[in-house]
Amino acid sequence: MQVKVLGAAQEVGRSAFQVSCDGANFLLDYGILLGKEPQYPMHVKPRDIDAVVVTHAHLDHSGYVPSLFVNGKSDVYATPPTLDLSRLLIEDMLRLQKNFFPFEMPEVINMIKHSKEIGFREKIKKGNASFELRESGHVVGGGAVIVESENKRLYYTGDINPRGSRMLREADFDFDEIDLLIMESTYSQTEQTPRNETEGEFMEFVYEVLDRKGTLFVPAFSVERSQEIACVLKNAKFKHKVIMDGMAVKVNEIMLRYPEYLRDPKVFADSIHQARWIKGERERKEALNEPCVVISPAGMLVGGSAVYYLQQLALDKRNGIALVSYQGEGTPGRKLLETGKVSIRGRDVKTDADVKQFEFSGHADRKDLFEVIKKIKGNPKILTVHGDSNSCTKFADEIHERFGFDAYAPKAGEIITV
Repeated sequence: MQVKVLGAAQEVGRSAFQVSCDGANFLLDYGILLGKEPQYPMHVKPRDIDAVVVTHAHLDHSGYVPSLFVNGKSDVYATPPTLDLSRLLIEDMLRLQKNFFPFEMPEVINMIKHSKEIGFREKIKKGNASFELRESGHVVGGGAVIVESENKRLYYTGDINPRGSRMLREADFDFDEIDLLIMESTYSQTEQTPRNETEGEFMEFVYEVLDRKGTLFVPAFSVERSQEIACVLKNAKFKHKVIMDGMAVKVNEIMLRYPEYLRDPKVFADSIHQARWIKGERERKEALNEPCVVISPAGMLVGGSAVYYLQQLALDKRNGIALVSYQGEGTPGRKLLETGKVSIRGRDVKTDADVKQFEFSGHADRKDLFEVIKKIKGNPKILTVHGDSNSCTKFADEIHERFGFDAYAPKAGEIITV
């Protein structure tokens, strides 16, 4: 079994791994790295691929799959929610980005035509090899991949959260010995605040802002984080007005269609239905007539309805802004966090609203990642990926020291054999 690393090598973004085994070739993820200029994984020829397996909908894992349909085609496998959400996010990316992408809507439509829905633990055979998805606890419909061939077994975590969340079940580690583990390392050097503490601090801030008759704006990723915040408010028996806007509303609709992928469908439905879903410009303007909590993408304040709320709320000191998503380098969210400034109608202005950041990560932290390794059976080779250079290389060294496994942070283009 050979693995060629096509992306996510000592970086977060453009995840892609080509697995060749016993006459079958699988592409695990084919994502994009969005920045000032989009960056793509290494090129593969569609005719060399028997199946593309998408772990989850986030663009750094799914966003480049349509490029395979420019001059070719391939079968794309993912869970039903992943397929629906990937399409939504990719179409949104094409609409919002000023950049040129090497594919357009016809390729996205072609991708959907060649997509095949699979459930968790559903084994798909190609030649003498097979693959299946296992729950990852990261986003709705998100999975890790097991590839088997000639008594060799590979486990690719994709993005993983062993604990799950208020919405999602824990990750599924009930499987036999592994020969090769491809493991995310995003927060391998970070201990996250325990979730109950984060939720407590967040709710304190919510009430602090509302007590002074302000509105709390929560810019959040449309997939998962927006809904998680609604669940946190519901769990805290929050009685004031909550509104949800932007793409989070479309994501709500998709998630409601797939109750079997949720930890508790009723709790989820109750949580998002306590919020008023904004469906247009007029409703958006009316929504801010009284103090409330506003949940709206984009999580890093890059476009989306978040820009409207930022302009309306940033200059009043009664208001608050709770950053609950990762803030990437060079994004307006990172600028707000570091300088306290926002861009309003092209001018940089000092915000008067109270800005706080809260750690609501959907990824495993350092402690969780070591727990994942403890659960793995066998004596696998381990590739540490999907983290910055320091996170990947240090994590690989630590795995070797603690467990004695052959662990390594590969570079793009490297081929690893087991």
